[in-house]
Amino acid sequence: MLCMRLPGSAWENGYCESFNGRMRNELLNGEIFYSLREAQIIIESWRKHYNTKRPHSALGYRPPAPEAIVLMDQRPTMH
Repeated sequence: MLCMRLPGSAWENGYCESFNGRMRNELLNGEIFYSLREAQIIIESWRKHYNTKRPHSALGYRPPAPEAIVLMDQRPTMH
């Protein structure tokens, strides 16, 4: 999720402003991209981490969409 800048003030869309600030602080301020492809790969990796592993305070410090792990022993078997 990337929030686009819409006309108006920051308090009118706090979720987008919060996300944009986090993305800038946690990712963009610490990277130099030498190509568009490199930027796409690094940003996608950060996005996956943000959505599946990074704890969010509003969710009781749980990730919003944790990855599902299926153990090999639990696969359905054909009889």
